[in-house]
Amino acid sequence: MSNPGLLYVTMEPRRHDEEFLNQFHEWYQNEHGPTRLRLPHIFPNGFRYRATDSLKPEFLAIYDVTEMRHLETPVYTQLRGNRTKREGETIGQVDVDRRFFDLLGEQAKEGFTKIEDLSDREAEGQVLIAVEVEVKGGEQGEKEITKWYLEEHIPMLSKIPGWLRSRVCRTPSLIEGGDKVRIVTLHEYEKVNGLGGEEHKASMDTKWRTEVFDKWITAKHRRTYELFYVFGPGPRELETLSKLPESKGFKWEDGKIETVPGKDTAAVNAYVYAKDGLTIRYRLEGNVSPKAPTVAFSNSLLTDYHMWDELVAILKAARPDLRILRYDTRGRHEIPLPPVPATLDMLADDLQTLLKGLRIEKLHALVGVSMGGATTLKFALKYPELVDRIVACDFNVASSDANTAAWKDRIVVAEKNIRDLAGVTVERWFHPHTMTEKPEIAKWMTDMVAGNNVEGFKYSCQALWGYNMREEMKGCKVNTLFVVGDGDGKGALVKAMEGFKANLGEMGAELKIVPNAGHLPMSEAASDFWEAINEFL
Repeated sequence: MSNPGLLYVTMEPRRHDEEFLNQFHEWYQNEHGPTRLRLPHIFPNGFRYRATDSLKPEFLAIYDVTEMRHLETPVYTQLRGNRTKREGETIGQVDVDRRFFDLLGEQAKEGFTKIEDLSDREAEGQVLIAVEVEVKGGEQGEKEITKWYLEEHIPMLSKIPGWLRSRVCRTPSLIEGGDKVRIVTLHEYEKVNGLGGEEHKASMDTKWRTEVFDKWITAKHRRTYELFYVFGPGPRELETLSKLPESKGFKWEDGKIETVPGKDTAAVNAYVYAKDGLTIRYRLEGNVSPKAPTVAFSNSLLTDYHMWDELVAILKAARPDLRILRYDTRGRHEIPLPPVPATLDMLADDLQTLLKGLRIEKLHALVGVSMGGATTLKFALKYPELVDRIVACDFNVASSDANTAAWKDRIVVAEKNIRDLAGVTVERWFHPHTMTEKPEIAKWMTDMVAGNNVEGFKYSCQALWGYNMREEMKGCKVNTLFVVGDGDGKGALVKAMEGFKANLGEMGAELKIVPNAGHLPMSEAASDFWEAINEFL
C-alpha cells in the first residue's frame, strides 16, 4: 500500500561563528540535500527554512517522501550510513532532530503550485506554520483531531489571504512505531498574507475546536518559518563557498563532485542525471550570487568543458556580473545503457534538464560551437522561454549525406585508435596559423579529443546525422548572433553561414568572422572571439 509522507529535520548548530555557519550551509546545500534529490523516486523535492519566531532550533529541512517504505530500503539506509568525512565532522557539531511523518491528508488553494515548480524568486520567503499537538485517547483521538482539521479548521484557514496549502501528518510514522502520538500540521502561506487577521482569529475560536482541544489534545507547540533555499539535484551554492578558506574544499572519491572555495575562485564541479539516467557533468563559477544572470556554454563534439578555459578567464575579468555554467555533452564520458544514438532534440533536452536541476529560471545567454552550435540553435527553437539570447558558432543548420559518411569513417578510425582520430581532427579544425604559431594549443586540444570515450563518440556523433533546421529556424524568436572562424573548412563554413543567416526568424542574424581561426575560434583565438561577442552579451 502506498503511504506518502515527509522527512522533517530540525537543526541547531552548536557553533555560531561565521566560518562554521558558512561551512554548515555550504555542506548542506552542495552535498547533503542534492544527494537526496538525486533519488527522485524517494525524494521529489527538498526545502530549507529559517525560524522567524526567535525559538530554537533555527533551521528546518523538509523533504516529501513518495512512499515511506523507501526509507527502510538499503538505497536510503546506506546513504545515511556511508557519510563522507566532511559530513561526519559537520553534523557532529549540529544538534539534529530527524523525524518521519505519515501524510494523513491535505488541502490546497485552487491553482496551487508546488514550491519546487516555482522559481527561486517566486518561492523565497514563503511562510510555513508548523503546529504539533500531543494526542490523548489513542486511535480515537487521532481520528477526531484529523477530522476536525480536515472538515473545519483547514477550510477556515483557506479563507486567510495568502493561504496556499495545509497538510495533516502523524508522527511517529507507522514505519517507526512508537506510543506517544502527535499530529503535526504544516500550513503554507505567501510571503505577504493575512495571518493574525480576522479570518485567522475566526479559525481559532469555534465550538468544535474547543471540544477537540479539551477532549483529545494534551499540549500544543507552534513554530513559524520562512523559506530560504530550495534543493535541486545539482549543487549550486557559490555564495557561502566563496567565504570559506581553501582548506574547506571538498571532493568525492569518484571525482564527480568537487567544491572549490575562495572569494575569486569559488566553483562547483558536479553532475545531474539526464532523463535517461546518463550523467551530465558541469562546472558552475563566476558571480556567486544565485540571482546573477547566467551564461552557459555548449561544447563541440569530442571536447570537454575545458575547451572554454581561456575565454572563461576573459569573461570573468570583463563581466564579473555573470555566473558561468559549462557542461560536458553526452558521449564525452559514457553512454546510456542500452546505448542509443544521440539527437539534437536529446542534446537540447539534456541542457533543459541541467537548468532545471540547478534551478536556473532563464539563461542570460547560451554560447555553443560546432555540435554545440547546432544544439544552441535547437535549444532556442525548442525552449525559447529558457534563454534570452544565443551565440551559435561554426555549425550548419542541416547535415548532408557526405557529412554522415565522413562521421562513419571517423568512427572506424576511433575504434582502432582514438589518438589517430584526434590528430587528424585537430589539423582539420584548426587554422594553419594556430598549428604553426600556437602549437601548445594544438597539443592541448589533441589530448582533449583523445580523452573522449570511444563508444560515447560513436553514439553522440550521430546527433549530426540526418538533421535539418532550415524551416524550423525561420520561426526563431530568440535574439541570435552567428560567429565563425575565417579558416573553418578553408572558408567553406563562412560561405555556408552567410547563406543561411538571413533565414533566421523575421530579421535574420548577424554573422561575425574571427580572423586567423578555424573551427574552434574561442579556443584558438579567445581574445578575438571575445571581441566578436562582447557587445552582444
